[in-house]
Amino acid sequence: MLKLLFVVIVVGLAVYATIRLLQQDGAPARTLRPKPRPQVRRQAPDDDEEFLRDLDRRRLHPEDPDA
Repeated sequence: MLKLLFVVIVVGLAVYATIRLLQQDGAPARTLRPKPRPQVRRQAPDDDEEFLRDLDRRRLHPEDPDA
């Protein structure tokens, strides 16, 4: 009985080691996790150069909406 338990443990360790090696070598291991999306860095209006330039134009020329 003890020999059977020892054989089962050795076979289990061999299967585990084989699976781990296949996963590390880049074999097609399917995961259920989705790929992370790249994060977009949002810019606040007070950090936007174009927004600040437009504010200066409006301040200097309040009567001209296109300036």
